[in-house]
Amino acid sequence: AATFGARVRARRLKLGKSQEQLAEDSDLHWSYLGQVERGGRNISLHNILKIAEVLGVDPGELVRGLRAPAGG
Repeated sequence: AATFGARVRARRLKLGKSQEQLAEDSDLHWSYLGQVERGGRNISLHNILKIAEVLGVDPGELVRGLRAPAGG
């Protein structure tokens, strides 16, 4: 989750968007998006797709190489 969040944050910053802007554009709450970026939230495929669309990236770029946590 932390790697995914770091990828989202890096892309968001590259685009010059604030968390609030990304949240509004992807129809998510800014506090939820902050938790996603910090790796503190599991995120649904639906929301991954929404975020990727707003960031202008293929969703695969955000999740490539990620693994489920042990025991999860």
